[in-house]
Amino acid sequence: MTPLGRVIGLDVGNVRIGVAVSDPLRIIAQPHSVITRSDPEKDVAAVRAVIEQAEAVRVVVGLPLNREGKPGPQAEKVLEFIRQLRAAVATEIVTQDERFTTAAAERMLIAADVSRRKRKGIVDKIAAHHILQTHLDRIKRT
Repeated sequence: MTPLGRVIGLDVGNVRIGVAVSDPLRIIAQPHSVITRSDPEKDVAAVRAVIEQAEAVRVVVGLPLNREGKPGPQAEKVLEFIRQLRAAVATEIVTQDERFTTAAAERMLIAADVSRRKRKGIVDKIAAHHILQTHLDRIKRT
């Protein structure tokens, strides 16, 4: 079992990586930031910097499975990013089913009457928040 400490949640997309961070007791996830993707080395370095700054003990990466719960083309891209991140950090990395998290985050922001322009900049970190909070709630129950 990983010792208590902050957990990072990631929503890895083709254009942006949403980031969320938990409190040290792993109770509450907070949206943190959005990393605009450029190239794999810089993307991994940016995530590594967040991990180090937060002193995270675990990283939870959303895995976009299809409706049947199986990995598709996007999941393969995320798994490749995870392989690259594992080569760069010693922090534990786990996956969390993220089906529909971006859509749920988008609906929540629309309901809150956030403009389309502003949604584009924050939907990824809200999705990361959902991924991380789901993980924290699941480990609390076990």
